[in-house]
Amino acid sequence: MNKRVIPAAMAAALAGLMAGPTFAADMINVGHLAAYTGPTSDVGKPYGQGIADAMNYINANGGVGGKQLQFETVDYSYNAPQAIATYKRWMASNPKVPVAIQGWGTADTEALVKFVSNDEVFFMSASYSGHLTDPMGKSERTKAAAPYNFFYGPSYSDGCRGVVQWASEDWKSKGGEGKPKFVHMGDNHPYPNAPKEACAAYAEELGFEVLNPIVYSLKPGDFKAQCLSLKESGANYAYLANTSGSNISLVKSCATVGVDTQFISNVWGWDENAQAAAGEAGYGIAWVVGAAGWNSDAPGMETVRAVSKMSDSSGSEARPLHYMRAVCGVFFMRDAMLAAEKMDGGVTGTNIKAAMEQMTDHVPAELEGVCLPSTWTPEDHRGTNQVLVYKSTPNGFENVYTATLERRPEWLGW
Repeated sequence: MNKRVIPAAMAAALAGLMAGPTFAADMINVGHLAAYTGPTSDVGKPYGQGIADAMNYINANGGVGGKQLQFETVDYSYNAPQAIATYKRWMASNPKVPVAIQGWGTADTEALVKFVSNDEVFFMSASYSGHLTDPMGKSERTKAAAPYNFFYGPSYSDGCRGVVQWASEDWKSKGGEGKPKFVHMGDNHPYPNAPKEACAAYAEELGFEVLNPIVYSLKPGDFKAQCLSLKESGANYAYLANTSGSNISLVKSCATVGVDTQFISNVWGWDENAQAAAGEAGYGIAWVVGAAGWNSDAPGMETVRAVSKMSDSSGSEARPLHYMRAVCGVFFMRDAMLAAEKMDGGVTGTNIKAAMEQMTDHVPAELEGVCLPSTWTPEDHRGTNQVLVYKSTPNGFENVYTATLERRPEWLGW
């Protein structure tokens, strides 16, 4: 087992020191790109810890068919060029070249698509960009064919479609008249922009009037100016495309200027920690959830709590929703590795990919009730079309809607 957290600035300098002797044949090399610092660290920390804890837990319980996951965690601070440099260093580190990578952000994941395809490296990201769902490059909207890219949960586009579907029903249930107004809010960055066009098109299809987007930074700040623009627009529903740290600042700023818009958010845009920090200003937000919560009584939570003890031996730390999604992602990778072991060539990136593409309504056995059943095929890497919508209340969170989206061919890669 190997767990190292290396700040981005030190990674290149340490490369020579970490060369070391040849790894034993009973090791499976995995890279881990994390964002423990930088503008998305608010959600990057719990997710990255979940990835590391899950791999350490697997190692402590027999590994993958008796083989240990040899992994290096690099904090690249959400800096795409640093992620690319780290990837290149890994690929030059023979015989320690990773067959799989657990990645993070949209800008870096999309920039690495062609690299991992050419190198045949299985890549499971925390970016849920719709562009990563088209393995064959069939869609005109796909930036590049992404045969080696996978993620757990609905895409950002499908997640947005799901909460917009809820918003449409919410508008009707409140007796709303005329066309409700929808606005996309987020930084001008690949991650917040990923679902912008796809979700706007679906909102129009459902009868919304789509307003001009409002830009606000991924970094927390004073967003009163944006809130005044939102108030003046008359938007009924505003989709928050940033991560929770930035969104906390936004909803607090909007509360001070009397905004009464219904906020809806992506999967990274809200969580237990955000609600605690935002207080009353955060009540009523509806957002995408991709796994069971810490207090769930799902059978698989017993495993999640055991995983959590890898870094919290007391078991007292309540993990946010992002942690559970991270654990799901690693266990899906593990199951694919177990299947790959039985193929010619063993655990290679190509075989892990092939094993993932054979999964149908799959849930890792130890995580029943925690992870959504997921299906991948060689032609379609949309793992799930189910979107769970939760709403924040003074008494906690409640599941208010479940959208089961169509697998429209024209939505592939978008």
